[in-house]
Amino acid sequence: MSAEIPTRRTVLLVHPGAEMFGSDRMLLESARALLAADRRVVVALPSRGLLDDELRKAGAEVVVIPMLVLRKTLLSPRGLPTLVRDSIKGFIAAWRLIGRLRPNVVYVSTIVAPQWPVVARLRGTKAVSHVHEAEASGKRLINRALYLPHLASTRTLVNSQFSLETIRASLPALAKRATVVYNGVTSPPDPTPPRVSVDGALRVLYIGRLSPRKGPDLLVDAAALLRARGRKVTLTLLGAVFTGYEWYERELRTKAATAGLDVEFAGFHSEIWPFLALADVLVVPSRVDEPFGNTAVEGVLARRPVVASNSSGLREAAGGYSTSRLVPANSADAIASALEDLATQWDAVVAGVEESRLEALRRHAPDAYRVEIAAAVIGVERRTSSRR
Repeated sequence: MSAEIPTRRTVLLVHPGAEMFGSDRMLLESARALLAADRRVVVALPSRGLLDDELRKAGAEVVVIPMLVLRKTLLSPRGLPTLVRDSIKGFIAAWRLIGRLRPNVVYVSTIVAPQWPVVARLRGTKAVSHVHEAEASGKRLINRALYLPHLASTRTLVNSQFSLETIRASLPALAKRATVVYNGVTSPPDPTPPRVSVDGALRVLYIGRLSPRKGPDLLVDAAALLRARGRKVTLTLLGAVFTGYEWYERELRTKAATAGLDVEFAGFHSEIWPFLALADVLVVPSRVDEPFGNTAVEGVLARRPVVASNSSGLREAAGGYSTSRLVPANSADAIASALEDLATQWDAVVAGVEESRLEALRRHAPDAYRVEIAAAVIGVERRTSSRR
């Protein structure tokens, strides 16, 4: 009697975290794309969290296993013992899981889970790598080392043209097989319109990690500059720190208190739209290269003007909208001037938010993203089937 042939093909998705920030949300959208394509979707995570809950609601299976996740703390003499330990545990766990599931394709989300493309290749399984990181200002050799394991994948996806150019500068062989797939960004069907006028304080919102790299301290400084110029400002910081960076939040609180600013430390919330509804302007003040800028797109989709650093993938995410302002990175004065400009031209800004939203919907429709992800994975799956 012949063995029963499974009717649904299996795709194993691998992701290095379980939060609900940019790349986490894209992993969720990728899972939804493959579920809609009638695939059995199993997601490997290193821990439980908000993403785990959302994946299960969508219909995916979730397994939590030991995993090597490259963090800067591991790439130091002090972190070497942990790096070796996690490498061994992660390799064994990946080998066993792929062997048990025998997936048709392994989809590896981000470059900080470097073992999975290699283990998949050793197991005779095709892999797709989806790169969400790009730091053109980083050392070329380090970037090359981070990208190198993904040569073991059959297909590489990147989230912006900036990410692709960063890969090309470090590892041209990987760039040759890479395809740009812009992030699909969800939004409410009818976001709250902006205020008709900004009488009183200008309500400014920041969404993201509280970290020096992301630059919320620049926004605090910009608010202080505006206050000195006579412009009333309230500031909401929506986000939390990584463990070990509590000192940075303390510094932010001290800076705000010293300047006499009205700053709300709202903490992390997976649901950002109520905060955008209450805000006048969203600011994305990153100091360093960003591969893309989901948050900037979310601001445009929320019918809010956006101020963003004129660098890296943020230029692709926030550029081209009449209601966006791109400013030099690492400049509190430039942020303050952009906010002042938006406030003084508020009537024109309000008139343009709907057109900007429609353009963002065209560029970043979640349905289009899901179609491209499913097509990429199924294309690799078919190549695997034909070879077999």
